[in-house]
Amino acid sequence: MLSLAATHAALAEANPDRLCFVHREARLTWREQHDRARRLAAVLAEHGLGHHRPRTELAGWECGQDVVALVLYNDRYLEAMLAADLARCVPANVNYRYTAEELAYVFGDMSAAAVVYDSALASTVEAAVKHLERRPLLIAAGPRAVHPDALDYDAVVTAADPLPPLDWSPDDVYVLYTGGTTGQPKGVLWRQGDFIAAALGVSAPDIEAVIANAAKPNRPVVLPTAPFMHGAAHWNAWSAWLSGGTVVIPDVVDALDAPTIWRTAEREQVNSIQLVGDAFAIPLLEELERGHYDVSSIRLVVSGGVTLSTNNKARFLAAIPRAKVLDIMGSSEGGRQGVRSSSASDGVDAGRFEPSRGATVIDAARQSVLPPGSDEVGWLASSGRVPLGYLGDEAKTVATFPVIDGRRYSVPGDRAVHHRDGSIEVLGRDSMTINTGGEKVFAEEVEDALKAHPAVRDAVVVGRPSARWGHEVVAVIELRDADVTDAELLEACRAHLAGYKVPKALVRRPQVHRSPSGKADYRWAAAQV
Repeated sequence: MLSLAATHAALAEANPDRLCFVHREARLTWREQHDRARRLAAVLAEHGLGHHRPRTELAGWECGQDVVALVLYNDRYLEAMLAADLARCVPANVNYRYTAEELAYVFGDMSAAAVVYDSALASTVEAAVKHLERRPLLIAAGPRAVHPDALDYDAVVTAADPLPPLDWSPDDVYVLYTGGTTGQPKGVLWRQGDFIAAALGVSAPDIEAVIANAAKPNRPVVLPTAPFMHGAAHWNAWSAWLSGGTVVIPDVVDALDAPTIWRTAEREQVNSIQLVGDAFAIPLLEELERGHYDVSSIRLVVSGGVTLSTNNKARFLAAIPRAKVLDIMGSSEGGRQGVRSSSASDGVDAGRFEPSRGATVIDAARQSVLPPGSDEVGWLASSGRVPLGYLGDEAKTVATFPVIDGRRYSVPGDRAVHHRDGSIEVLGRDSMTINTGGEKVFAEEVEDALKAHPAVRDAVVVGRPSARWGHEVVAVIELRDADVTDAELLEACRAHLAGYKVPKALVRRPQVHRSPSGKADYRWAAAQV
């Protein structure tokens, strides 16, 4: 079985001069990238950070390794993540847009032993650590002056000797913090051996097989557009790396700059571009459709994390006819649970996913597995390679990872139907379900129906208290064409939805708010309605 550190080390030794990482003028070979990460790893090890307790002595919600919080933009993120793995620490994703109070909560929840952060974020990070009982090691990256209590990232990487190989193990932990869209962020713990297979889609049984696969032609050259603090983005990058490929970072790293992204894709002859649903697709498509970019090298548009509407899939296929659009169904707790592929020749696949190995649907009571064709609305679930649990949270671990007939499942919270042909239809998060007049409405299906209208740029759907219905469906919308009437939009919805699912009201706003990862901000939407 595989670990991230051992596999990257083996690929760097097998392909030392191949291009590994590109950002602006930085063009690092596999040897150079691995060497830089080993030097940063040495700094962590010199401060006593690393692996302390074997997995066999720990419960699923316990870690046993020091956690390194990453509050970084994409230019430094992967290197710092790899360095933490090489030191047998656990790199943890942190939203760089959090306030000091929010950062303090997350740092405390993960018991951060170190924080690696961009110096542009220094004031917020340094304000946050003042509230911690244990002051972590601080490493600041970037051109701004470094705080006296922090190490200078580039200086220590230059000065340190590379860390020798350690006894890396598939039991080493990977952690992914959830976005906190429905509650406080929580860290999902995975064994790396399980994470690599279930989330990154690597089927190779050992390092030798990975090296053999990486020797094949047509290796991936990927351009992730989302922040690496979002799992879908760094999963995409690591999938490329474990195929011996190249990760390309756009010149602008602190915002979604569509012109820069397409210029970078053209310059580097990228063959795969990653995004997170419509929040990323819309500005990228608008720029691609108005600009003059050579995107003929792109063969794959990959979206994961949130819904990519059928309308925007069709626009990508029209703009890049030789590409496929790959929609990945997955979650922090479930890994890669299914895919659906669309192409110009086959058309847009609108609804169902082909399940990945281990993905299934269990009944509403979480007592049994539903067979294909049952037509019962149950819970999307995974078995086999699933996470260990939630960091420091026994109760939530037990609730999210039930045991059915002696087999452990991951149940992230999505409602789904297992159809007779084996496909799985995902209806949406149970927490985003609106109970209106005794009927359940899934927010995402209403959002899809609204976004199918060309006048709608974005939409978020929530429930609003109603004396008659208990709750009623209301949509917050951002329009391309403000002249369209509410009646026209609601009539268009009726072509796709049963009457009780059609919004009772539309709330127009200049912009729909989303998180940096592209996920809908349902709290903001509820406040609007």
